[in-house]
Amino acid sequence: MPRFSVIVPCFKVQGFLRECLDSVLEQSYPDLELIAVNDCSPDGCGAILDEYAARDPRVKVLHLPENVGLGRARNAGMPLATGDFLFFLDSDDTLTPGALRAIADRLEETGDPDVLVFDYARTYWWGGTRRNVLAHVLAEAGDTHGSGTFTAAEHPQILDLLMVVWNKVYRRDFVAEHDFRFPPGYYEDTPWTFPVMLSAERIATLDRICLNYRQRRQGNILSTTSRKHFDIHDQYERVFAFVAARPHLAGWLPFLHRKMGEHCLDILAKPDRLPPSDKGEFFRRTAAMFRGHRPEGASVSGELALLNGTYATYLAARQAGRGVQELSRRAGQVRRSAAARMKRGLSAVHSRRPLDGNLVVYSAFSHRGMLGDPAAVYRAAREIAPQLRGVWVVRDEEHAAQLPPGTEHVLLGSPRYLEMTARAKFFVNNVNWPGALAKRPGSVHIHTHQGTPLKYMGADLLDKPGARHNLDVPQMLRRSDRWDHSLVANRHSELVWGRAYPCHFASARTGSPRNDVLVRAVPDAGAEFRARHGIPADHTVVLYAPTRRDYRRGGLVDRVDLARFAADLGEGHTLVVRLHPSLATGPARGLGLSDLHRRGVVVDATDEPHVEEVMLASDVLVTDYSALMFDYANLDRPIVVHADDLAAFTASRGTYFDITAEPPGQVSCSYRELTWLFASGAWRDGESARLRAAFRERFCEFDDGRAAERVVRTLLLGESLPEPGVAWVPRPSAGHDALASA
Repeated sequence: MPRFSVIVPCFKVQGFLRECLDSVLEQSYPDLELIAVNDCSPDGCGAILDEYAARDPRVKVLHLPENVGLGRARNAGMPLATGDFLFFLDSDDTLTPGALRAIADRLEETGDPDVLVFDYARTYWWGGTRRNVLAHVLAEAGDTHGSGTFTAAEHPQILDLLMVVWNKVYRRDFVAEHDFRFPPGYYEDTPWTFPVMLSAERIATLDRICLNYRQRRQGNILSTTSRKHFDIHDQYERVFAFVAARPHLAGWLPFLHRKMGEHCLDILAKPDRLPPSDKGEFFRRTAAMFRGHRPEGASVSGELALLNGTYATYLAARQAGRGVQELSRRAGQVRRSAAARMKRGLSAVHSRRPLDGNLVVYSAFSHRGMLGDPAAVYRAAREIAPQLRGVWVVRDEEHAAQLPPGTEHVLLGSPRYLEMTARAKFFVNNVNWPGALAKRPGSVHIHTHQGTPLKYMGADLLDKPGARHNLDVPQMLRRSDRWDHSLVANRHSELVWGRAYPCHFASARTGSPRNDVLVRAVPDAGAEFRARHGIPADHTVVLYAPTRRDYRRGGLVDRVDLARFAADLGEGHTLVVRLHPSLATGPARGLGLSDLHRRGVVVDATDEPHVEEVMLASDVLVTDYSALMFDYANLDRPIVVHADDLAAFTASRGTYFDITAEPPGQVSCSYRELTWLFASGAWRDGESARLRAAFRERFCEFDDGRAAERVVRTLLLGESLPEPGVAWVPRPSAGHDALASA
């Protein structure tokens, strides 16, 4: 008996069907049966299903003699199911890689609950991806209940999630016991999901994106203008009838009454659902149903109160609401214009005052806090030159709260920010300052960058349209014209920055200040990170740090199955994962990383504010094309480059040299090669050490552990340091080869 019975009803989806079926059959968890129901589809769906059934014995195909609709097609597939759990998958949606394995593991962890609710992401026809905005409900439910399971009464927030059938799996015996079936008509998920969730005695959640919910440009049934949307009333009547037959559920009536009103008003408000001539009738039927099922003593407020009036009242209220929104929009424009005038005036006033020679303004990673090279320079300045006043720019109060206690700071755009940036002598940043910040004569801008460049940057992106999406290169260069000093850790960086940013700055061979802690690392430097994450002291810590991809919208491409990699590393190893910062808030972590971290399979270090601590705690780095490898080389620890998509990466983004030809260690071009490197010990063999030594000689040239001190003494105080010192290399007026001899 298989673990899962995946039921897939099919109707007019031949263009999406293969992708759907492949996403199921290619899962790493193979213990399943796929029951495909051809709902008398007039296109090629039936032939596609027969083709798959002929080559995979797990596929069962049921051809219906007539079209019965989505709900009853699911009903037709259920008697064929023999699995422990039912999974209803729409034929234009897809499972994410590793989804069934994650679901199976969670089912085992929670003792086979009646229902398991998992997360999903909306995938749009134009290439965008957006995670469920209520994903936090899944995480909170799992954290709140020690046993891992609960009832809807114990955690009612679970019913705030999208009430659909396909974001859950159901224990087949539970479904049979209650004889749950789908009704005919649109919105058939409503009279299935509410009864199921209210009846379940054991509900569990999985905070992982297991399904991609396709948002089609056209062809989605619920986005079709039709009177069939009136079916919503019958579907809620079925829900109310279910509750009425079970007095112990009567306490849910106020909630269901409110949900029904909100759902119907949402349908009415959408422009593509109902024919305009039928909207008045839809409102009146909704209002009558709302009044008829209103529980005694139930309060009605907000937009729901409109259901107590007439359709004309509803239309007037909607029109008034749009008018209020327009007035609010215009008022906002006026406020923003006034604020801009005020800021310009304040800046002009402060700009008449002399520069403060001891004032240094710092920022890092678009004002996210005390991080990176600017943080290292700030700490060195506090120690070496306490007379210098360091002020940090942060984007909001939330980021300000993360600064060390007592750190002087200003909020971006505030009056204090305008004063500090108008008076400061020195500016230290690893990204460009906002365009509105005018560079005063005599001020000094120190740009630290964010590491040694491998992939194209700056002006070199002009012929890479995908990589410079939403990036205004000319504007970026105008902002870069404010730089006075560009910090470099090696001659390679010096050459690249001169080419990528053709501006009038001097190259400062200081080394990378943030790498000082790596150069001066002591043996137990990473002990605090290991202890914080419960990593045994004797474990080999493998840090996996992939970068983003410019050939995929959103930047996320899964190159490694993290659960499989952690398992293949074996006992005595801990896999630590750090995603690229641009992926930290997107769907990437929901695709399995968060759940694997919760279960202790891997350690998710993406939110660790100081990447240096993560590097110090690790024994080996596995990366692809991340600039982190150049910093990590300062530790003189093994590095493995996993370059299984090098051609696609270089074509879309561009690289300054072939990292596989001049690598910092062993190179893998497939997952099989990657696991072999670790199984065989080649990741730390003599060849790996030889490659790393050559890499370090080239790219760690100026990193000697005194970079931050060198910046403070030479650029802020005007002093000098012994070699490697600061070599000033003005940008040549023509040609870039001249830099090599400078």
